[in-house]
Amino acid sequence: MSDSVQTDELKLTPLNDLHQSLGGKMVPFAGYSLPVQYALGVMKEHLWVREAAGLFDVSHMGQVWLRPKAGESLEQVCLALESLVPQDILGLKPGRQRYAFFTNEAGGLRDDMMVAKTHDEDGNDALFLVVNGACKDADLAHMQAQIGDALDIEMMDNRALMALQGPTAEAALAAHYPEVAALTFMQVGWFDGPLGKVFISRSGYSGEDGFEISVAGDQAEALARALLADDSVEAIGLGARDSLRLEAGLCLYGNDLDPETSPVEADLVWAMQKARKTGGAREGGYPGWSTIAPQLAAGPSIKRVGLQPASRAPLRPPAELYADEALSQPIGRVTSGGFGPSAQSPVAMGYVDASFAEPGKAIFAKQRNKAMALSVASLPFVAQRYKR
Repeated sequence: MSDSVQTDELKLTPLNDLHQSLGGKMVPFAGYSLPVQYALGVMKEHLWVREAAGLFDVSHMGQVWLRPKAGESLEQVCLALESLVPQDILGLKPGRQRYAFFTNEAGGLRDDMMVAKTHDEDGNDALFLVVNGACKDADLAHMQAQIGDALDIEMMDNRALMALQGPTAEAALAAHYPEVAALTFMQVGWFDGPLGKVFISRSGYSGEDGFEISVAGDQAEALARALLADDSVEAIGLGARDSLRLEAGLCLYGNDLDPETSPVEADLVWAMQKARKTGGAREGGYPGWSTIAPQLAAGPSIKRVGLQPASRAPLRPPAELYADEALSQPIGRVTSGGFGPSAQSPVAMGYVDASFAEPGKAIFAKQRNKAMALSVASLPFVAQRYKR
């Protein structure tokens, strides 16, 4: 099928038939039916990505074009988007993308996304956004309400999105699109070949080198099957996607990020460029600046950290965190957690009072009404291996 369709209230991606033929265990996720795992199982799929290459269906994500209106420029589009995000979009070089996020009036996070400065399939200057599937309708409405008069906004409902991740991803993709080998981390471009014209970014959500591939919905299955024909590539489900991103210290919106949490509290200051901070060329001007600016200056009262349990028992949200074994002084909460197959230990993330955010700090979690010993850990748990 070329487009996502509605069946029993769950949407199906253009790769649904492929998932069924590969024996994918389908579950509801962000309003879609998606595979949580295949025959290998979550742990083996996770390790396969670390050692070879995994192919993920992420077509539930929102793919959005922002284009200038007639007679206007891409610079105006960049400035319009900057009114909603704390990132330097104007200074982004053509052919590159960066991590960004929408903020709300209270300084909280509406959603996080990738923003690329590029051109569309017809050669028109444009910004390309990839937003979270569960937030994409709200994101579209937010942009239309706030900046819709200043630019053209188009949600691409007829395209699939795949992620090819792992150390052999470059060789597997370059067999069909040789020019992708020249891309480095966060570079983007259009590539033409016998399997169709595709938009590719060298990025991903696993901590490994890899690519995200936007392809026309009616060409998606043929491309996926061609990639899976490589012996080093396996289909990978949502379960391993989550454990991979957690080991890599990457946030999941709705767990680690939400409308009540600021980017400073979430330890995402690295994603806010100098031009948008206090004293920068275009400081502030986005929702929540009056809350975020003081936090940038004085530091936040809470902070996102890694969490390392002392035992082999996984630590899972929404466990509460405490300063003492008696569980009398609450200091935070767990937002993501599970077992890290590559780390060979339980791994977790959460928020603690800033005074407890130092790596190595001993704290406790309330798990099944008992105290679990753990320590604050540096992120990531497994080294990121991007091609820079």
